[in-house]
Amino acid sequence: MLSLAYPWALLLILAPVLLQWKKPAAQTVDAPVFPVGHWLSDLPGVTRQGNARPRWQTLILLLAWALLVLALARPQHIGEQVQMPVTGRDLMLVVDISPSMEEQDMVVQGRSINRLQAVKRVLNDFIARRGGDRLGLILFGTEPYVQAPLTFDLATLETLLQESGIGMAGRATAIGDAVGLATKRLRDRPQQQRVAVLLTDGANTAGEITPDKATEIAAAAGIRLYTIGIGAESMIQRGLLGSRRVNPSRDLDENLLIRMAQQTGGEYFRARSLPELELIYETINQLEPIELDGKFYRPVTDLFFWPAGLAVAFWLGLFLFRRSAGKLTLARSSTDGGVNHG
Repeated sequence: MLSLAYPWALLLILAPVLLQWKKPAAQTVDAPVFPVGHWLSDLPGVTRQGNARPRWQTLILLLAWALLVLALARPQHIGEQVQMPVTGRDLMLVVDISPSMEEQDMVVQGRSINRLQAVKRVLNDFIARRGGDRLGLILFGTEPYVQAPLTFDLATLETLLQESGIGMAGRATAIGDAVGLATKRLRDRPQQQRVAVLLTDGANTAGEITPDKATEIAAAAGIRLYTIGIGAESMIQRGLLGSRRVNPSRDLDENLLIRMAQQTGGEYFRARSLPELELIYETINQLEPIELDGKFYRPVTDLFFWPAGLAVAFWLGLFLFRRSAGKLTLARSSTDGGVNHG
């Protein structure tokens, strides 16, 4: 559907008629194409040589003026009504970036990658599928910090996730402080819309608040906490004396993560491999959304540049034509004058 944002602007099309009507009859001096006010007040007018301006030039000027007025009225194409996806959920991603996340016990297409790389791969897809939710990102090590506040701008959130690096927040693991910061960011949000997803591969080794105390505060604030323990349970480690099988997740405090999830009405998940991690986030992605009234909008595409461009093209073409014609006339006059003088 086509529409005009400022239809009243079309009244300006009458300006040449009004200016011509008010102009004294004796005024016949022509004006250049630019500026607008000069030539607009001189329609139909005469040329500098005293001849009447050709009708086709007058029509081009009028057409250019009409196109300019049309552009000023701002024509728009209004699309079909579209419903915005809204679930009303505020979800904070809390990701461990301590040095232990550098352990390369995740495998993708036969190639070993570290735990943070695996998390980034899976979270990119998870974030892209949360349209309608506000997502935020907290990274933690010795201290937690907000990498991205709650936002609908999921593309920027993905970029900020990719920019995170192991060890940026210190070498320890402050799970309690991270949950406390997530609670601070979520507690003022509407009830039943507060969710935090905590991912770690270790145990609490730093921080000013214990994980149990932080969990208690989160539960009181109505925040559901989903916890994920990441890391393989077995891998081959090669050394100078040969190879041996080790458990790279020996430091993971599963009992703590289970307890935190249960106390807040969430759930604990164990990710021993990349496929398991993908399945976990797929499960979380199926959380029942909060029912809100859908928001509707109509996409609007501005079209003013088309008539504006045509107006400029007509003006410029006529301007160049008149200059060329003027130079040609001047050259002929000089030639005729030289012949007569001889």
